[in-house]
Amino acid sequence: MEVSAFLIAGVIVALIAVFTVVRAVRIVPQARARNVERLGRYHRTLNPGLNLVIPYIDRVHPVIDLREQVVSFQPQPVITEDNLVVEIDTVLYFQVTDPRAAFYEIASFLQAVEQLTVTTLRNVVGSMDLEKTLTSRDTINSQLRGVLDDATGKWGLRVNRVEIKAIDPPQSIKDAMQKQMRAERDKRAAILGAEGQRQSQILTAEGDKQAAVLRAEGNRTAEILKAEGKSRAIDEVFQAVHRNDPDPKLLAYQYLTVLPELAQGEGNTFWMIPSEVTSALQSVSRAFGENLPQSPATKEKPASQDRSTEAADDTAQAAEAAAQALADAANAETAAPAKLPKAEQ
Repeated sequence: MEVSAFLIAGVIVALIAVFTVVRAVRIVPQARARNVERLGRYHRTLNPGLNLVIPYIDRVHPVIDLREQVVSFQPQPVITEDNLVVEIDTVLYFQVTDPRAAFYEIASFLQAVEQLTVTTLRNVVGSMDLEKTLTSRDTINSQLRGVLDDATGKWGLRVNRVEIKAIDPPQSIKDAMQKQMRAERDKRAAILGAEGQRQSQILTAEGDKQAAVLRAEGNRTAEILKAEGKSRAIDEVFQAVHRNDPDPKLLAYQYLTVLPELAQGEGNTFWMIPSEVTSALQSVSRAFGENLPQSPATKEKPASQDRSTEAADDTAQAAEAAAQALADAANAETAAPAKLPKAEQ
């Protein structure tokens, strides 16, 4: 019986010793920290790794995470300067830099950070209208970070970033904003359409201008070529006439042949006859009346010569008759104005 009692006592002592050793050895993970109190008073902070404490005297508190933490808060109603209620959802990035201050300076640093963020956000947004609130997220983030970093420094915290995740205005404001955006898009579309039409008209006008210029240049070149052609033709005729040396009789005959063509024009009730026509006709009649020199062929064929002489006489008589008729017509034209006043009376 005595052996059994000693054995039981030894087992109990061994268990107590093992439990004591286990309580004396504490292993802290990396980027973690644990506060130690000795007899109810802060003693030290356990660093990552193997740490020894005094069992039953030292009290080791739960692990404090030293890594950067991300906390997303619920949307909070905030009133803007123009008395509109918007819901703002924020995201906070913070890190514990002093485990002792984070544990002893405040009861719950996470709740404290949340409430401080909400109150600071209301103060910042309350000084802005809705439009400025929607377009000034960076400004709001900077002001929130500055206020939170100053307030949480004594708690052993460091606020790295504050981001506004969403800003939700009332539904009526959303509808008005959508109408405004639609009107702006319609305005830009109308402006772009007008600009396109203006550019199209400008390009069309430029094309018409260039086409007109090219047509004018083509017409000018054509007229110049025509004038040059006429000039060359006249020069060739003039040179040909002077090379052949025509006598006045030929020119008078050509002038006489053109007179019937002048009289055949439509609507010509009267036409003017120059005084030179009579002299031209007389020259033609004398030309046909003169005895032309006989060639050897005419000397051998007297019958043909007689027929040619008769034809020349007939032509001369016709020319004299035509000259006399033209002279009478000219005299009638000159006498007609003197009798016209009597006819009008």
